[in-house]
Amino acid sequence: MGKEFPEIDATMRQWVEKQHLFFVATAPLSGEGMVNCSPKGMDTFRVLGPKVIGYLDLTGSGVETIAHVKENGRIVIMMCAFEGAPKIVRFHGRGSAHEIGTEGYREWQSHFPELPGARAIIIVDVDRISDSCGYAVPLYDYVSDRETLRKWSNQKTPEGVRAYVREKNQASLDGLPGAVLPESVDD
Repeated sequence: MGKEFPEIDATMRQWVEKQHLFFVATAPLSGEGMVNCSPKGMDTFRVLGPKVIGYLDLTGSGVETIAHVKENGRIVIMMCAFEGAPKIVRFHGRGSAHEIGTEGYREWQSHFPELPGARAIIIVDVDRISDSCGYAVPLYDYVSDRETLRKWSNQKTPEGVRAYVREKNQASLDGLPGAVLPESVDD
């Protein structure tokens, strides 16, 4: 039977820090808009307080999370145990997007690794924390993070990545405003 938790305690934090993969789901306000669910990894997730979590958002082909969070703030992050005892944890809350080069990004930056391709930090003020059984989630062995994004980002250079974001991540699939990056950033 699933439970709700008032905050992220030491036991939950320890479990969260062992997870290599998490999923982020958001949606626009419009009932016609597309719901988005994105897998994330590369040691980008952080517990920042008893009811605050965040992750380093890396450049990708889409910008749905940033656009949806900017429009309405609604977000849920889910983690599943793929090793050990079965467990699923969901963090529902209100998110904010802090693009690279902004004051908000600089404020949170020290909590996250420096990774090529970083475009924003997503911070979530958590309203609801719950778990469920996860009995049907399969067991998988973690091998390693993929190096594809690092290689792509390093090949493009930081300026090239920002140019890509400005060209390809300006709007969501539904036309909502996406990532906004300054022309230059002090890396």
